[in-house]
Amino acid sequence: AAAVALFAGNNQGTITVFWPPWRVDLSLNLVLLLLAGTFVLLYAALRALAALFSLPHQARQWRVQQKERALHAALLDAMVQLMAGRFSRARRAAMAALAQERTLEALDVELPQARQLRVLSHLLAAESAQSLQDRAARDAHLQQALNESAERGGLSPETREGVQLRSARWALEDRDPAAALARLKELPQGVQRRTLALRLHLKAARQENRTLEALQTARLLAKHRAFSESAARSIVRGLALELLSGAHDAAQLVRAWDDLEPVERQMPEVAIHAAQRMVALQGDLAVARGWLLPVWERMASRPEDLGAGLRVKLVLALEAGLASVDADWLARIEAAQRSDPRDATLQYLAGMACMKRQLWGKAQQLLSQAGTSLQDVTLYRRAWRALAELAEARDDALQATAAWKRAAQIDDV
Repeated sequence: AAAVALFAGNNQGTITVFWPPWRVDLSLNLVLLLLAGTFVLLYAALRALAALFSLPHQARQWRVQQKERALHAALLDAMVQLMAGRFSRARRAAMAALAQERTLEALDVELPQARQLRVLSHLLAAESAQSLQDRAARDAHLQQALNESAERGGLSPETREGVQLRSARWALEDRDPAAALARLKELPQGVQRRTLALRLHLKAARQENRTLEALQTARLLAKHRAFSESAARSIVRGLALELLSGAHDAAQLVRAWDDLEPVERQMPEVAIHAAQRMVALQGDLAVARGWLLPVWERMASRPEDLGAGLRVKLVLALEAGLASVDADWLARIEAAQRSDPRDATLQYLAGMACMKRQLWGKAQQLLSQAGTSLQDVTLYRRAWRALAELAEARDDALQATAAWKRAAQIDDV
């Protein structure tokens, strides 16, 4: 301000404008002020004209912004309504989102995530239709979502993978495991090994009665820690039992046993069930006893690991092959009974082994001791039936009658 004051105060210059027939003398300061004022006036006029001409563009931008906000609001509303279980409202909101997107497309507005928004809107509409049991609408929206996600460019591969996984789950809900497995096979190999895909594969394989395939999938899920340790063990054990139960002859049973992993073969429930199936199929009982050997050794070393029910099943499985049992197994049975002489279950098994070897006196002693202590109904009845047969072989009608009577009184055990 001081510099301007000094310049203006000492500036004696003039500017003469000749406009015939006039002559106009103007101060230099005045001319400078007029030039500055003229510039400001022209600049303000140009800005006003630019603002005036930009009004249509700003109005269009405002309309587009409002429609874009309405699109996102409708998409969010569809998600919220779907989570809240309002499936009809969720479908209407998804359709509203699609309508807003089509309106924007008609206005030549290209959203950065337009295709992904369309896929998500179709997916939400299909999910709502699935919950409403409207399969025609679900399939229509699903196909449109797949068509949108099939095009390359501007869309992440996870979007299409998510649509395919969702469609596989819908097929499972419709009890169509073949379609679910077909959808899962269309996925890349890396995606097929994801936990979600493996869970769907497990459910589909079980519905399709592909027990071996389901067992292999359950093993992968257990390795991925998709279940707790106890749940994984229970699932694998159940599938192993189902695989063994599906064998219709001894050869199939041996193949099913070979398909099991060593850890699964050492499960007491699996080994005992395999031996029971071998007995039922009239196969090689020596093979069945080989399967039971780890379980027997476990019971002999740590009796508390096997519950009463498993011990009874193990004894019954071994009893079925006592007629062909070898000396090694007889020694194992005798050693186990001597190590725990008060165990009624081992007394029963040793007594039945002696009976098969025609050691009548020892068999009667062991079975009589077991008969007074057995808690299992089946073993109790079998023990007294064997004692009745031994008494009849000795022509002891009185003891035979008493034994048959005890065998019939199973409700008193």
